[in-house]
Amino acid sequence: MATFDNLQVFQSMSRSPHARLHAIAELGDGLAVAHWSNAHDARDYLAPSHHTLSCYLAGGTGTFRREQPGNCGAPDRLCILPAEHQSAWIINGEIQLAHLYIEQEQFALGAVALLDREPRSLQLEEATFLEDAEQAGRFRQLCRLDWQEPGERLLASSLAHELLDHALLNQVGLRQGLRLKGGLAPAVRRRVRDYIEQHLAEPLSLDILASLCSLSEYHFARMFQSSFGLPPHRYVLARRMALACHLLRHTRQSLAQVAMTCGFASASHFSNRFRQALGDTPSRYRQAFEPT
Repeated sequence: MATFDNLQVFQSMSRSPHARLHAIAELGDGLAVAHWSNAHDARDYLAPSHHTLSCYLAGGTGTFRREQPGNCGAPDRLCILPAEHQSAWIINGEIQLAHLYIEQEQFALGAVALLDREPRSLQLEEATFLEDAEQAGRFRQLCRLDWQEPGERLLASSLAHELLDHALLNQVGLRQGLRLKGGLAPAVRRRVRDYIEQHLAEPLSLDILASLCSLSEYHFARMFQSSFGLPPHRYVLARRMALACHLLRHTRQSLAQVAMTCGFASASHFSNRFRQALGDTPSRYRQAFEPT
């Protein structure tokens, strides 16, 4: 995850003398969350490199975009601010809101896994004051958690993934007028994706994956990044982590068994990688989702 210093929407809020930051957390997997209040302010967002989902928790009836003065916010209204968008906001009165910041690599992983599309062919569709009770409920549940408590932060990470998945399934469209150059043909991309999913327990070297496409390792790596939105090694690691999370939540396999099933050399290697990705240990992740 990029540090908060590199999250432009977060930094715009931080520079405001009127905004107050109540809570903040990095959730791993390219996701971060913040809980804000603000009043009598104006904020501009200029082509951020990340996506932002926001939800009004209180107030907002005096908040609008400069170019849409007749469209005002309200509690439980959502805004979707894609990477590279530009918007200018006027805040009259007091508001409370939550932000979920999403790195583009995490968006790319979802585009491939959920939509079977090249991430570069898709765009998160901008929305202002969207009504979506299911997403608003997730945001409210997210904000009731203590993000500094390890187990609750892991629950927050799961909710953040649900928020992103819902947005991918409901707020994504094809880029118009885009001519894709390079990359793997759709059938080849699916072949590589399926092979990775079926062989996560095994070593997956660049030469093995390149041989599936009859390409040199160098050319394959470039084509893969164009089609998948991230390098092969990071994609494989992300898919291993996704499988590990599923096994930890839904099976009683030992950590050693989970590590082996997900292609890690040892339980200690798996634990180190898991902590780097999600900020906590596999054991605490499992405990966080055990019935109380």
